[in-house]
Amino acid sequence: MGSTSAENPEKNGSAAVGRRDLIKRSAALGLIAVPTMSFLSACATGGGGGEEKETKAPGGAKSATNPLGVEKGVALEAFIFKGGLGDQYAKDAEADYKATYGASVKHTGTQQVGPKLTPRFAGGNPPDVIDNSGADHLDMNKLSTQGQLQDLQALLDAPSMDDPSKKISDVIHPSTIEKGKHGDTFDVLYYAFTIYGTWYSQKALDDNGWEYPKTFDEMVKLCGEIKKKGIAPWTYAGKYPYYVHFNLFAQIAKIGGMEGWIAIDNLEANAWTSNDAVKQVVEHYEELAAKKYFLQGSQGLTHIQSQTAWNKGKAIFIPNGSWVENEAAPTTPKDFQMSVGALFDGGGDKMPHGTLRAEPSEPYIVASKGKNPAGGMELLRIMLSKKHAQNFAKLVKSLTCVVDATEGMSLSPGLASASKAFKDAGDNIISLQLQEWYPSLTDEKIGGLTGQLLTGEMKAAEWIKKTQAYADAVAKDDSVKKFKRES
Repeated sequence: MGSTSAENPEKNGSAAVGRRDLIKRSAALGLIAVPTMSFLSACATGGGGGEEKETKAPGGAKSATNPLGVEKGVALEAFIFKGGLGDQYAKDAEADYKATYGASVKHTGTQQVGPKLTPRFAGGNPPDVIDNSGADHLDMNKLSTQGQLQDLQALLDAPSMDDPSKKISDVIHPSTIEKGKHGDTFDVLYYAFTIYGTWYSQKALDDNGWEYPKTFDEMVKLCGEIKKKGIAPWTYAGKYPYYVHFNLFAQIAKIGGMEGWIAIDNLEANAWTSNDAVKQVVEHYEELAAKKYFLQGSQGLTHIQSQTAWNKGKAIFIPNGSWVENEAAPTTPKDFQMSVGALFDGGGDKMPHGTLRAEPSEPYIVASKGKNPAGGMELLRIMLSKKHAQNFAKLVKSLTCVVDATEGMSLSPGLASASKAFKDAGDNIISLQLQEWYPSLTDEKIGGLTGQLLTGEMKAAEWIKKTQAYADAVAKDDSVKKFKRES
């Protein structure tokens, strides 16, 4: 899932800003969230914040075979983020839509979703369905507040393409529904499912007689052995240091427990400074930096460049999401055996060994004021069939939100490793919201601090103090819409 993403910078074969996972990317303080850019709040959508949400299900006459009431022959427009996942999987689903409804589909693949669609939302002529991923994404919190996003409850209630006795809500991962809500309204479908963690080459470990470490102490010890071999233990996307947060934030949640992390998600006072797990995790990264366990020059690398250095054996470990297998495919050796490991144990952890960060990603939205919102939802229903979920896995080496869709498939090394890690984790799955709700805080503000931490320019104590101050500033800023997560 990565955009799969979120995202969370991704580029199809070249270096440029893109994915979030995660992240990440469903909220921003301005309409467009662009790391290191200054025009975050310079754009605005039309409609105004006072508009009521449009909740009425669109469409015409409904039937068992056309549960959303799609009008035959009515054109559909799809706007798809073309990053690490490409956009062929969407084109394949669009082909089935065309065949079923005898309608033309205008397809746009781009990495500039926000810049291209901001004026269209403002002008009242948005496309019908949008993959809102990458760094240049639209602010979905603002769009939802303005009534610009179609309520997707009708999609959840529609029958699955594979088994009409089951609703769409029955065949997708429950966290997909939870994550896709603004308040009580489900208006974002996170199509992919991203496994985050420490990625490595199993062949590199085997060739050197190394084992993937289980604890922070074992990791530090192994880093020393790796460095003696003339290899850097770690690299990272220094131009987009929020990639490191994929692991760093999740480690805090694993060690300190979800209750402590939820306080951070909710911007509670002293949530960072009073959490012992924060100190433990950030000091671990301070130690890695002090011992020069990061590839020299990593601070100047894009996500693509860091992945290429990793693939070439210049470093053993990299923090990333499961989109990396597809995104790094052009430079990955055939015998690389790409793998992902679970989070490390710190000592006295609230969550057990094997705990994994895994969550929905790749946000799809349907414009309530588009010309064919029923068609937009129907395209998503087609994409949620096992046929297209498996096609997605085959094409981009990533999971979707469709439960058990890859059963019986022959999986690529990275996807097989991610699937195993997910299965082994059981219920010990971490899902975080801070990067989704407040990406300007996490990606720019805290990301800048993390960049300094990893080069040794900043100590852990200062990182924690300044991170708390940044979070407090957002909490007190009335112009930023707040969200609350229940414990």
